[in-house]
Amino acid sequence: MTLPGFLVIGAPKAGTTALHAALGRHPGLHMSAVKEPKFFLTDGPPPTRGGPGDAQTYQEHIWRRADYEALFDEAPAGALCGESTPFYLHDRDAHVRIRRLVPGARLVALLRDPVDRAHSNWAHLWAAGLEPLGDVVAACAAEERRVADGWAAFWRYVDLGRYGEQLQHLYKLFPREQVLVLRYRELRDRPAATLDRICAFLEVPPGVIDSVPWANVTRHVDDSAATRALRSALRTGAAVGMHVPPAVRRTVRRPFLAVLQHGRPPRRPLTAEQRERLLPYFAEDIRLLQEVTGADYSDWLRPR
Repeated sequence: MTLPGFLVIGAPKAGTTALHAALGRHPGLHMSAVKEPKFFLTDGPPPTRGGPGDAQTYQEHIWRRADYEALFDEAPAGALCGESTPFYLHDRDAHVRIRRLVPGARLVALLRDPVDRAHSNWAHLWAAGLEPLGDVVAACAAEERRVADGWAAFWRYVDLGRYGEQLQHLYKLFPREQVLVLRYRELRDRPAATLDRICAFLEVPPGVIDSVPWANVTRHVDDSAATRALRSALRTGAAVGMHVPPAVRRTVRRPFLAVLQHGRPPRRPLTAEQRERLLPYFAEDIRLLQEVTGADYSDWLRPR
């Protein structure tokens, strides 16, 4: 039986996909072929209902232990196994499950400015045709109702960025020397040095990997009659997609998504007004994050 020796635990839209790919090039590491198994998010089968597209996401959960262990069966002798599920940091119950099954696992947390992270999260779902609200501020305001209606964690644009609360709970279960907290911008701006720091934390030789393959580019999809029709078709497909095999669903969905995103420029940045309206959701937690970590995140509290 093989279980991971380390986990990249968060946060969504903070570079975990790129980091997973980069670490997979290190000969001393074996990363799961499935980037986000989501194993520790449930004690059994995942839910079957939620927001747009959630049922299909739940179909992709690897929740049986035998299937999870099989992800690491092909690991070379002596390699340290790892996986990357960016929702683990947010999920307090996942903290407990990780502590119970792999108490000695090293944990890597990537944190991104929570306002920027929320906007990237919203833009991802908007460009995918699933987000029904065309303004990130309005979508954040709808979060409480969506949570009450059982929408999955990826819709929690605000709550996913409250790292202070998340790390405060995590540190009650794991010693700090088992947790490495990094900034998204460190990985983006200084990849070689940041990867060396991660390798040292994982106790594998540094200097082996020095770049990060950034691939996720969210497109800006305008709000027009044509795109509204396409988004409506995609959400309708998501609602009925749980009744068909995932491969069939992806095949049917692909041409609609291609038309929706074809020729679109990269997503637009937040406006100063949007940032000003979103920052109050996070200001108190950013101060808590500084208290919990002893690091300076005051730049996140400033307007841009």
